[in-house]
Amino acid sequence: MTPTRQWLLAGFVLVCIYEAAESKRNFRCPSGCSCSKETIICVVINLMTSDSVRSELQLINANSLTTIKDDAFSGLPHLEYLFIEGNKIETITKNSFRGLRDLTHLSLANNKMRFLPRDLFFDLDSLLELDLRGNAFQCSCENKWLMTWLKNTNATVSDVFCAGPSDMKGKRLSDLPIPPGECMSTDFVRHQSIPIQSMSADIFSFKEDIYVAMAAPNSNSCVVMEWDHVEMNFRKFDNITGKSVVGCKSVLIDNHVLIIVTQLFGGSHIYKFDNQQNKFTKFQTIEVFNISKPNDIEVFQVDGDWYFVIVDSSKAGRSTLYKWSDRPDHNETGFYSYQFLHEWFRDTDAEFVELDRKSYLILASRSQSPVIYLWNKSNLKFIFHSEIPNVDDVVAVKSFQVEDVLYLAITCYIGDSKVLKWTNKQFTEVQVLPSRGAMILQPFTITGRHYLALGSDYSFTQIYLWNVEIKTFHKFKDIYVQSPRSFTAVTTDRRNFIFSSSFKGKSMVFEHIIVDLSL
Repeated sequence: MTPTRQWLLAGFVLVCIYEAAESKRNFRCPSGCSCSKETIICVVINLMTSDSVRSELQLINANSLTTIKDDAFSGLPHLEYLFIEGNKIETITKNSFRGLRDLTHLSLANNKMRFLPRDLFFDLDSLLELDLRGNAFQCSCENKWLMTWLKNTNATVSDVFCAGPSDMKGKRLSDLPIPPGECMSTDFVRHQSIPIQSMSADIFSFKEDIYVAMAAPNSNSCVVMEWDHVEMNFRKFDNITGKSVVGCKSVLIDNHVLIIVTQLFGGSHIYKFDNQQNKFTKFQTIEVFNISKPNDIEVFQVDGDWYFVIVDSSKAGRSTLYKWSDRPDHNETGFYSYQFLHEWFRDTDAEFVELDRKSYLILASRSQSPVIYLWNKSNLKFIFHSEIPNVDDVVAVKSFQVEDVLYLAITCYIGDSKVLKWTNKQFTEVQVLPSRGAMILQPFTITGRHYLALGSDYSFTQIYLWNVEIKTFHKFKDIYVQSPRSFTAVTTDRRNFIFSSSFKGKSMVFEHIIVDLSL
């Protein structure tokens, strides 16, 4: 050992004595050192030859150093040895070691680090040895980059063992494989707020453009918005005026775009897009003699024919099925009443589903259990099939499929909402979701992920995500929409959104984004 090195070690002994007795007497920072209340950094330059300079850095502290910030060692480009051991370091920022291209030995042993920022060792081109022992590293997505780096680095690295999660504890970090996509998650971020109060939002595509028809009873209109490919927002396209408009539903027939507009007063109408005027014009007045309080519109096809049902929520009304057909006596084509369904049951929602090559129509009600109708191919009418038991006060029913299995999302205003599964020609309960005051439990699928949006007038909207292993939904995220009434997924310009109508506030558009948890 050279005399100079002996002096260096002796100097550290003096510093340690200082840390133990600091409170008893004043201390003068040694020449060539940088001192703070917690740390002393001393740089000693050893002249090895006339044309070579070696720098060594030793860090002594009182076991209280918790953070290393960006560029902590700037001005020391020739530093070769750096030992930061036996502290309480929890956080190291990404650029802490920036510029240390000559560093060969680094020790961060015996600290309290759980995660290291991605590419922490990016600048350490000369690194030969790294000691990370004695830390509490988590073998999770946040350290995925470190797992990969340990497998590929040429430096000698001490074994790094997992401190968590529990099923990984004691395993070597470098031995753990992470399947592709495991560290990818998603999020919903607010993209646009639209100053329109609406009861529903129906998305439709026409001539490669995306539109949304919004039922806005407070402004007595059906507002049609279109997607602006330049501004990347929805903008107003047309305004169909009416009286207390509670429903706007689109249907494309023979390259014609129709919008069914239901109203509380003044009858209901169908509007057709006029290419010459570039707007929607009245096409037909709907026969609504038995419709007193329309609550929902469901459009579907059976055996190539178009139908829609208007759900009536009044005590004296009847939900009515309409069919697209010719009327030779009037030489007209349009939708005309075809069949009366529920009577006097305060129906709230309808859902059309196809199962085992059969067509079903489900009607939900506030006054009785949901009813299932089956399409009879002999008389070409819906006939009563069965009820869905043990579900009361239903305000909405929506269907979705996961791996070719049909499910129903049942929204209950009083009590718990439910997810049902179709098995053995009936629906059975698979999950219960607490939801007092809920108005909508809307399933939607984006990029292969299945979600449920549970919207209430009294709390945040809860987004649930489908768990493919246990085949139920788990809580994923809360978003804020005031008094939501619908959630509709839309994809445009290679971006994914959900459009949410709001009965008492601004309608909201949220973007669905991919999040890499390993970054």
